[in-house]
Amino acid sequence: MKILQILPALGTGGVERGTVEIARALAAAGIPNAVASAGGPRTADLDALGVPHHTLPLASKNPFTVRRNAARIAALARQEGYTILHARSRAPAWSAYWAARRTGATFLTTFHGVYGTSPRFLKIPYNSVMAKGKKVIAVSNFVKRHVVETYGVPEERVVRIHRGADTGTFRPDAVTRGQAAARKTELGFAPDIPVVTLPGRLTRWKGQTLLLDALARMRHRPLGCLFVGSDQGRAAYTAELKAMAARLPPEAKVVFLDHADDMPCIYALSDVVVNASSDQPEAFGRVIPEAQAMGVLTVGTAHGGACETIDDGKTGFLVPPGDADALAAKLDEVLDLPSGRAAAIRAAALDSVRANFSTERMCAETIALYRSLQGKV
Repeated sequence: MKILQILPALGTGGVERGTVEIARALAAAGIPNAVASAGGPRTADLDALGVPHHTLPLASKNPFTVRRNAARIAALARQEGYTILHARSRAPAWSAYWAARRTGATFLTTFHGVYGTSPRFLKIPYNSVMAKGKKVIAVSNFVKRHVVETYGVPEERVVRIHRGADTGTFRPDAVTRGQAAARKTELGFAPDIPVVTLPGRLTRWKGQTLLLDALARMRHRPLGCLFVGSDQGRAAYTAELKAMAARLPPEAKVVFLDHADDMPCIYALSDVVVNASSDQPEAFGRVIPEAQAMGVLTVGTAHGGACETIDDGKTGFLVPPGDADALAAKLDEVLDLPSGRAAAIRAAALDSVRANFSTERMCAETIALYRSLQGKV
């Protein structure tokens, strides 16, 4: 068994992180593996693991390049002996699919999200390559239902493997109270005010405007709000958010942080972590399980992956998508929780992440699937 993971590039997103996590687990298990992509910052992670990286123009959607990539991947498969071609995105998946047909390698795909289907006569055929895997991994039950219903894939071919939080990095004792307090002060928050945090790139579907609307309706004052994420060039949206923040009462302090290398500390200084995605559900959403693994209370919108990572009222709280009044009321409620109930919810959430949503479990289930495809159960 020799695995080749295939994706457009190795940037800093969740797909890329998951690719490196699987590569690390395979290497630790002594299973030969490599990654093919157009390159990017995470190639350094592969170098540190001793996992080969094949640089190919896999970020291109040009049909001629996609066809040439198929020949390149087929040549690699023959030369290196790759027995499973695991594609994680559509354009490179077409190349991997054709390469698998030429070489006899097993073709496997992962649906990391729900792709747009308009116009159907173009998008459904283009997306359909992700449904052609001998097995199709879906990152949540929400995505699995989409794959079965939209592409007609038999349920037995779709394997739900939840994404995972790194419970070695994200854990309650990862950050001391002093470290969290110092970081909170550094960001400009007074020591005694609660902080509501929304991690995620600044894009409208992530719900930053919804949270700002909710802050305006909340009765808790003073209050801090922290947005962590880059706008990736969406300067007009950032300006809109900052204008909304400026209209809030002065007792509501809003901070925008473009990037954070210390996410455990960011979670630790937060009283509540929010997933406010509204127009489009999160396919899975790692923010919630990461925060839960740190022992932080969470609130998410009741659709998509959040309905799987949050057991409402037991491991966190759910609110209707797009409802600023409901979000405001829930945040006030969470900030007023008696300490005993808050502690019980944090403990239940931590147990849930460790049992169901850890990187370790994600990797183990993926490797088990690889083995089953090779008849090596």
